[in-house]
Amino acid sequence: QVQLVESGGGLVQAGASLRLSCSASERTFSHSAMGWFRQAPGKEREFVAAISWSGGNTAYADSVKGRFTISRDNVKNTGYLQMNSLKPEDTAVYYCATRPVSNIDYVPRAPYSNWGQGTQVTASS
Repeated sequence: QVQLVESGGGLVQAGASLRLSCSASERTFSHSAMGWFRQAPGKEREFVAAISWSGGNTAYADSVKGRFTISRDNVKNTGYLQMNSLKPEDTAVYYCATRPVSNIDYVPRAPYSNWGQGTQVTASS
Protein backbone atom coordinates (compact mmCIF):
# COMPACT_ATOMS: atom_id res chain seq x y z
CA GLN A 1 0.00 0.00 0.00
CA VAL A 2 1.12 3.57 -0.73
CA GLN A 3 3.05 5.10 2.18
CA LEU A 4 3.68 8.56 0.70
CA VAL A 5 1.19 10.55 -1.36
CA GLU A 6 2.20 13.66 -3.28
CA SER A 7 -0.29 16.32 -4.31
CA GLY A 8 -0.35 19.88 -5.58
CA GLY A 9 1.12 19.43 -9.02
CA GLY A 10 -0.45 20.91 -12.10
CA LEU A 11 -0.10 22.83 -15.33
CA VAL A 12 1.03 26.43 -14.88
CA GLN A 13 2.69 29.18 -16.86
CA ALA A 14 6.38 29.90 -16.49
CA GLY A 15 6.91 32.28 -13.59
CA ALA A 16 4.04 30.88 -11.54
CA SER A 17 4.22 29.12 -8.18
CA LEU A 18 3.09 25.77 -6.86
CA ARG A 19 3.26 24.11 -3.48
CA LEU A 20 3.60 20.35 -3.40
CA SER A 21 2.51 18.35 -0.39
CA CYS A 22 3.67 14.94 0.76
CA SER A 23 1.28 13.17 3.09
CA ALA A 24 2.77 10.26 5.01
CA SER A 25 2.04 7.83 7.80
CA GLU A 26 3.76 8.40 11.12
CA ARG A 27 5.68 5.17 10.57
CA THR A 28 7.06 6.44 7.28
CA PHE A 29 7.63 10.05 8.32
CA SER A 30 8.78 9.91 11.93
CA HIS A 31 12.53 10.06 12.57
CA SER A 32 13.15 10.26 8.85
CA ALA A 33 14.83 12.69 6.55
CA MET A 34 12.66 13.75 3.63
CA GLY A 35 13.63 14.55 0.09
CA TRP A 36 12.09 15.67 -3.16
CA PHE A 37 13.25 14.28 -6.49
CA ARG A 38 12.09 14.82 -10.05
CA GLN A 39 12.27 13.00 -13.33
CA ALA A 40 11.66 14.50 -16.75
CA PRO A 41 11.00 12.38 -19.85
CA GLY A 42 14.20 10.84 -21.16
CA LYS A 43 16.23 11.96 -18.15
CA GLU A 44 17.47 10.34 -14.97
CA ARG A 45 15.76 11.01 -11.68
CA GLU A 46 17.51 13.90 -9.97
CA PHE A 47 17.77 15.29 -6.48
CA VAL A 48 15.84 18.50 -5.84
CA ALA A 49 15.82 19.20 -2.10
CA ALA A 50 16.01 17.50 1.27
CA ILE A 51 15.32 18.34 4.89
CA SER A 52 16.49 16.80 8.14
CA TRP A 53 14.16 15.15 10.64
CA SER A 54 14.64 18.13 12.94
CA GLY A 55 13.79 20.54 10.14
CA GLY A 56 16.89 22.51 11.03
CA ASN A 57 18.97 21.65 7.98
CA THR A 58 18.15 21.68 4.29
CA ALA A 59 19.88 20.99 1.01
CA TYR A 60 19.02 22.06 -2.53
CA ALA A 61 20.12 21.30 -6.03
CA ASP A 62 21.90 24.27 -7.59
CA SER A 63 19.21 24.51 -10.24
CA VAL A 64 16.49 25.34 -7.69
CA LYS A 65 18.36 27.35 -5.06
CA GLY A 66 16.64 30.63 -4.34
CA ARG A 67 13.40 29.48 -5.97
CA PHE A 68 12.31 26.35 -4.08
CA THR A 69 11.82 25.93 -0.34
CA ILE A 70 11.45 22.60 1.43
CA SER A 71 9.68 22.34 4.78
CA ARG A 72 7.93 19.83 7.00
CA ASP A 73 5.31 19.55 9.72
CA ASN A 74 6.12 16.64 12.00
CA VAL A 75 2.79 16.91 13.81
CA LYS A 76 0.84 16.48 10.58
CA ASN A 77 3.36 14.01 9.11
CA THR A 78 3.45 16.16 6.00
CA GLY A 79 6.25 17.58 3.90
CA TYR A 80 6.12 20.47 1.46
CA LEU A 81 7.98 21.89 -1.49
CA GLN A 82 7.22 25.51 -2.30
CA MET A 83 8.19 26.20 -5.90
CA ASN A 84 8.41 29.80 -7.08
CA SER A 85 9.38 31.30 -10.42
CA LEU A 86 8.82 28.01 -12.19
CA LYS A 87 10.70 27.47 -15.42
CA PRO A 88 9.94 25.13 -18.33
CA GLU A 89 12.98 23.08 -17.31
CA ASP A 90 11.27 22.37 -13.98
CA THR A 91 8.70 20.27 -15.83
CA ALA A 92 8.86 16.74 -14.44
CA VAL A 93 7.19 14.20 -12.23
CA TYR A 94 8.04 15.12 -8.65
CA TYR A 95 8.51 12.40 -6.04
CA CYS A 96 8.60 12.59 -2.27
CA ALA A 97 10.85 10.19 -0.40
CA THR A 98 11.86 9.46 3.19
CA ARG A 99 14.74 7.68 4.86
CA PRO A 100 15.08 6.71 8.54
CA VAL A 101 17.93 8.53 10.27
CA SER A 102 19.73 8.33 13.60
CA ASN A 103 21.03 11.90 13.42
CA ILE A 104 18.09 14.31 13.56
CA ASP A 105 20.13 16.99 11.76
CA TYR A 106 21.43 14.84 8.92
CA VAL A 107 20.36 15.75 5.38
CA PRO A 108 21.06 12.85 3.02
CA ARG A 109 20.87 13.36 -0.73
CA ALA A 110 20.77 9.61 -1.33
CA PRO A 111 19.72 6.86 -0.98
CA TYR A 112 16.07 7.02 0.05
CA SER A 113 13.99 3.96 0.84
CA ASN A 114 10.34 5.07 0.81
CA TRP A 115 8.81 6.67 -2.26
CA GLY A 116 5.53 8.18 -3.32
CA GLN A 117 3.81 7.72 -6.66
CA GLY A 118 4.72 11.16 -7.96
CA THR A 119 2.83 14.24 -9.08
CA GLN A 120 3.18 15.94 -12.45
CA VAL A 121 4.42 19.52 -12.62
CA THR A 122 4.34 21.28 -15.97
CA ALA A 123 5.52 24.85 -16.50
CA SER A 124 4.82 26.09 -20.00
CA SER A 125 6.60 28.97 -21.70
